Amino acid sequence: MRRVKLYNPFKSRMIDEKLIREHLALERTKLANERTLLSYIRSSLYLFIGGLAILQIKEYEHVQWLGYLSLFICIVFISIGIYRYIHLNRKLRKLLQPDDKDNSKNEEFEPDL
Repeated sequence: MRRVKLYNPFKSRMIDEKLIREHLALERTKLANERTLLSYIRSSLYLFIGGLAILQIKEYEHVQWLGYLSLFICIVFISIGIYRYIHLNRKLRKLLQPDDKDNSKNEEFEPDL
């Protein structure tokens, strides 16, 4: 069995070839999480620009509520996107970090003499 060294921002370690698929799947998930955040940001910017454009139209003052609604939805979109990004990022960190429980079981307590 060949061992491959992969970069992990949390801890550099050697990974067996059998675990490469799992590691790469986690990396793909991180990249997908970033793409999702960027799409939320893009959508909120479109709503922001659309809301400002509607508010600038002086001839149709009876639809200004639509501009304010668009600005409100813009804030909701960016909030949801940031929340989901942070939530999934924390889950991925837990998966990538080694368990401290496994290390503590292997170490025996040695009293000072």
